[in-house]
Amino acid sequence: MIEEAQRRSPWWAEMRATLILAWPMALTNLSQMALLATDAAFLGHLSTEALAAATLSGTLYWTMLAPGFGFSFAAAAMLAQERGRRVGHVRAMRRTLRAGGWAALLAALPGMVLLWHGGAVLRALGQEPGLAIHAQEFLRFVLWGIFPFCLFLTLRGFMAAMERPWPPLLIGVLAVPLNALLDWVFIFGHLGAPALGVQGAGIASAGANLFMVVALALFILRDRKLRRYRVFGRFWRLEAGRLLRVLRLGLPVAAQMLLEIGLFSAVGLVMGPFGAQAVAAHAIALQIASTTFAIPLGLSQAATARVGLAIGAARPRAAWRAGWTAIGLSTLFMGPMAAMMLLAPGALTRIFLDPMAPGAPETAALAGTLLLFAGLFQLSDGVQVVAAGALRGLHDTQVPMVIAGLGYWALGFTAALILAHPLGFGPAGIWAGLVIGLGGVAAALTWRWARLSRRGGLTAGRRLAPIPA
Repeated sequence: MIEEAQRRSPWWAEMRATLILAWPMALTNLSQMALLATDAAFLGHLSTEALAAATLSGTLYWTMLAPGFGFSFAAAAMLAQERGRRVGHVRAMRRTLRAGGWAALLAALPGMVLLWHGGAVLRALGQEPGLAIHAQEFLRFVLWGIFPFCLFLTLRGFMAAMERPWPPLLIGVLAVPLNALLDWVFIFGHLGAPALGVQGAGIASAGANLFMVVALALFILRDRKLRRYRVFGRFWRLEAGRLLRVLRLGLPVAAQMLLEIGLFSAVGLVMGPFGAQAVAAHAIALQIASTTFAIPLGLSQAATARVGLAIGAARPRAAWRAGWTAIGLSTLFMGPMAAMMLLAPGALTRIFLDPMAPGAPETAALAGTLLLFAGLFQLSDGVQVVAAGALRGLHDTQVPMVIAGLGYWALGFTAALILAHPLGFGPAGIWAGLVIGLGGVAAALTWRWARLSRRGGLTAGRRLAPIPA
C-alpha cells in the first residue's frame, strides 16, 4: 500500500526521501548538542556557579562557531548541486570539499584567538569577574576543538550530498558517551586524573570533537564507494578560485548564523547582571529549546541537499516540492514540542538541577517561566531554519542574511532590551523579545522561499525555467 501511494503521489515520495535523509542528520545534531548538554549536566551537579560559567563560555563558543557553520553549509549546498548535475561531479565535489576545508580553517583561527582571551572579553561585556575567570578556564581548553568540529561539519555536508547520513550519526552518537566519560574523569578527578572542574569539561568537549572528525575521515577513506572521490587528495593545495566561490556563498550564511547565534549569545550576556541564578535558568531553558531545534535543523540540512540535488538536475518543480515538504515536516514536529514546554516546564527543568544544590528551587522556577516563552517560539524557530536551508539549496544567501539582521536584532533584541529594562519584565522580557524576533524572521524567510521557488529559483548566477503549475 505504501509503495502504491508513493507511485501515485510525488509528495509522499518526497516526504519519505526527506525523512530518510533528515532524521539521521537530526539525530547527529542532537548528539553534537548533547556534548555541551553533558558538560552542563555534570557542572550543574558540581555547583550553580560552575554551570553559570560554562553557560557564559557557551555564548562565546557558539558565536565563534558561526563562521564554521556558515562555510560548511555553503559547501554542502555547492556539493549537492554538483552531484545533481552528474557530469564531472567527482572532481568538482573533491575541489569544493577541499575549499570547504580551507574555509573552515580560516573561520576557526580568529575564533580560537578570541576565545583564548575570553575572560577579558566577558569582563569587558560587564560580566562578574569571578564567573569570567571560570569561563576562561573552560574556553582555553574547549577552543582546541573548534577546527576539528568545523572540519567535521564540512565532511558531514559531503555525506549529506552523497545521501549517506548514517556514518556521521553513528560517530556522533559514540562521541556522547566518550564526552560523558571524559567529563566524569576530568571534572571530578576519577581514574587517577586531577579534579579540574570547568577545565575538565573543556578538555572533554575538545576531545570528543577531535574523535568525531578523525573517525569520519577514516570512514570516508575506507569506504569503497566514497574512496573514488579521493576527498583528501592533495588537500594542502589551495585553489583560490574555488575557495572564493565558497567564501562568496558562505560569508552571507556565516553572517546569518552569526546573527542568530549572536542573538542568543547576547541574550545570555544580558542575563548576567540579573545574577548567577538567572544565567543558570537561561542555560537550562536554552538547552531544552536547542535540543528540540536539532530536529528542524536536520530537516533544514536535508532541504539544502534535496533542493540542491533537484536544482543541479534542472528539476525546479522537484526543488519547490522538496522545500515545502521540509517546512511542513518541521511544523508537524515543533507543534507537540511547543505543547510539551507549555504544559510541563517543571518536569523538564528538574533534569538539569540537583534539588539539594544551593539556589536550585529559585533557578528551577525561573527556568520554568522561560520555557513558557520557548514554547511560544517553537513553531517559528522550526520554520525559519528550514526555509533558510531550502533557500541555501537555491544558492540564495544574501537576502536571508539581511532578513536575519533586521529580524533578530532590529526587531527581536531591541524588543528584549525594552521589555527587560524600561518595562521591568526582567529575564522573562528578554525571552519575549526572542519570540518577537524569531516570528518576524520566520514570516519573511517563508515569503522569500515562496516567491523564489514559484519563479524557479537561482543557481550559479542564472535563473532556471519557471516552475510549471
